[in-house]
Amino acid sequence: MCLAIPGKIEEILSDDPIMRTGRVNFGGIRKEVNLSCVPEAREGDYVIVHVGMAISRLDEEEAQRVFEYLREMDELEEIEAGEDSRK
Repeated sequence: MCLAIPGKIEEILSDDPIMRTGRVNFGGIRKEVNLSCVPEAREGDYVIVHVGMAISRLDEEEAQRVFEYLREMDELEEIEAGEDSRK
């Protein structure tokens, strides 16, 4: 199943308007994400990410609520397992 998940921007890696990227933390899993669709997003902001691209910003409270729903559905374990298989 594909789904968009929240993550916290830890670092902006490139501020190029077309290929803006950043390192995003998904509850301990860190990935490089395309941020070009959320030019207003800054370090410390939470974003919703789908297939490697941030598609919108959200507040921390909403991000934590989504993480809790994912834990309840055991989806975080699936995401973390997918990360382990790529190492």
